[in-house]
Amino acid sequence: MSKKIAIFASGSGTNAENIIKYFSSNKKAEVKLLLCNKKDAYVLERAKNFGIPSVVFTKKEMEEGYVLSLMKENDIDFIVLAGFLLKVSDDLIKNYPNRIVNIHPALLPKYGGKGMYGMKVHESVVADGEKESGITIHYVNEFYDSGAIIFQKRCSVLPTDTPDDVATKVHALEYECFPKVIDEVLEKL
Repeated sequence: MSKKIAIFASGSGTNAENIIKYFSSNKKAEVKLLLCNKKDAYVLERAKNFGIPSVVFTKKEMEEGYVLSLMKENDIDFIVLAGFLLKVSDDLIKNYPNRIVNIHPALLPKYGGKGMYGMKVHESVVADGEKESGITIHYVNEFYDSGAIIFQKRCSVLPTDTPDDVATKVHALEYECFPKVIDEVLEKL
């Protein structure tokens, strides 16, 4: 039986689109729903282009159970955070134990936590003179970026690299690895 995935995103949605494309030809799982907390995020257009229903919601609606009710109504088995910038509500975490994954654009536990996302991470990596960065795919728990690590992949950071250079390298790893790792995790459910 095919697993049903919901993607949560807040921004342009390149990772979400990559995941949608990957699972569009996969019989084991399918993206059924996209949820977004920003009504003007480009990810909504990407979902529409692939015929994926999307829902915009507020932080308050998530905290009050609306998002959990959507998950149940749509028989969602698994949640993927792909550039989602709100903290996931406790009720979602309790109802989806080890069924919510996130990708972080650094090698956790470094450069994680509240406010550490996107270019802020890459700027910090470069400012600190790190020799490597990468991606971390992890389960979501009640604390920012602290759930059990599922997968990490590294890339080099050269002394001449700018934050944009690091972002380009990290994005390449995200696109290559995130859908495959999701697929592997779903195999174990």
